[in-house]
Amino acid sequence: MKEKEGIYVRVASSEKVLWEGEAFAVSSKNSQGKFDILPHHTNFLTIVEDQPIKISNQKRQVLQEFRFKQAVIYNQENRVAIYTLGERVNDQPHKPLNE
Repeated sequence: MKEKEGIYVRVASSEKVLWEGEAFAVSSKNSQGKFDILPHHTNFLTIVEDQPIKISNQKRQVLQEFRFKQAVIYNQENRVAIYTLGERVNDQPHKPLNE
């Protein structure tokens, strides 16, 4: 990633990459409550169960939204990886802004 304010996000299942690209925030809710991963966030690892996972731009517009039965979210050095082995709870992906 170039030197700018943002994070690189990759969402993958056991079968394929579902989405990847640059964003400003990843937001969701785990067993401890709501959280946002923003640029320069400390290393972070969590499990999200049946909650929306929103990937947003700097204007907080949602670029993509996913909901899985269970997902692992890992952040290190402005790179966020979201992994799931399960099925999506909603099979209707959020329509990207650029479409």
